[in-house]
Amino acid sequence: MNSSPLPLPVIALTLFAAGCTSPHPAEPASPAGTFASVRPVLETNCVHCHGKTRLAQMPAFTDTAALARLKGTWIIPGHPERSRLFQVVTLTDEQPGAMPPTGHAIAKADVEKIRAWIQAGAPLPERAPIPLQPTGDRPHSW
Repeated sequence: MNSSPLPLPVIALTLFAAGCTSPHPAEPASPAGTFASVRPVLETNCVHCHGKTRLAQMPAFTDTAALARLKGTWIIPGHPERSRLFQVVTLTDEQPGAMPPTGHAIAKADVEKIRAWIQAGAPLPERAPIPLQPTGDRPHSW
């Protein structure tokens, strides 16, 4: 049995693989099915067109109160496959009604966040409406 210490590169590799070398640990992801998990998806992909400057016929995604008003019509809690919001983000870019309509399909991981949120009942915070703000520089399609 050899009792010699491990070589320094082996120790360094072990610490790196364990994540001990990062001075800034990664932020934990929001639990699936929560509003916190879906909010960034809506702000990145939807609020540009469904925010305060939307066309009158477009459903509003301006804040959590507006999202609550969509329950029963665009959002069927517990049933993503029956929810228009989920249906339009799963259409391919070539299909009429696909969202977003700018040819920038929502990433599959983000579509899954929407599905999980609706499946969980589309929970929203109970406090005062939380405004949704567009992120990035996505052009309007209208």
